[in-house]
Amino acid sequence: MSETFSDDFIMSPKVDFVFKELMSNPKVRKGFLSAVLNIKDTDIKETILENTNLRVRHEDEKLSILDVRVLMNNNTEIDIEIQLAYYGTWSERSTFYLSKMLAEQDGINRIYSNIKKCIGINILDFKYTKDNKFYKSYHIREDKTNEIFTDILEWHIIELPKLPKENNGSSIYNWAKFIKTEKKEDLKMISKTDSYLDEAYKQLEIISQDKEKQIAYTSRLKSIMDYNTIMEERYEKGRQEGRQELLNQLIESGIKIPEELLKNIK
Repeated sequence: MSETFSDDFIMSPKVDFVFKELMSNPKVRKGFLSAVLNIKDTDIKETILENTNLRVRHEDEKLSILDVRVLMNNNTEIDIEIQLAYYGTWSERSTFYLSKMLAEQDGINRIYSNIKKCIGINILDFKYTKDNKFYKSYHIREDKTNEIFTDILEWHIIELPKLPKENNGSSIYNWAKFIKTEKKEDLKMISKTDSYLDEAYKQLEIISQDKEKQIAYTSRLKSIMDYNTIMEERYEKGRQEGRQELLNQLIESGIKIPEELLKNIK
């Protein structure tokens, strides 16, 4: 029996399947990139959606990551990814795949000046960096003078759980708020802040009432829930095994273990 959706139903923009659907709209892409990259929308002449397939790298992340690959103004390649579950080595992973995207470019013709700039935009639904800033950008710089060594690689990270309650005056805040928000009335309110978010909200309404996309959305939520459950079970199993190993080491060393502590370890 299929799930029934009301006429007032709205999908969550942070579910990667939904975000990718939003990015299929050229106007939404333009507004999002303008905000994240802090450039004028008039400077974005064209954005082409290149890769529309779910990229599988290994078993653990098979159902957790969805890519949006964009070519902007024919000279910048952008990889946008949403990660909903905690990923401890995200920076290494992002660097590896952005470098791979750089190395696999077509049309370089053995001339380094032909290399297209590669930008990684990472939207994380967990806290990853040390401070409380919800948005950061990273470049390759000299340690003391901060001189840019090359701008060929660039990273942008949005950490949704760090989003403050009040707008800090940046357009990227409104986009992060929109992506994080799940209630329809709140999404509608945010959409009034500019025409690009208004377009995103209209697109969200359309796909939320599409029967085929509703089925895909439900399937995606189930996959995410299954993945998170598996990760939680693995964590708990490792935790229990670690406790048992500690208990065995204490017993073997001849240390007398207080009854209360023994209960806690078990």
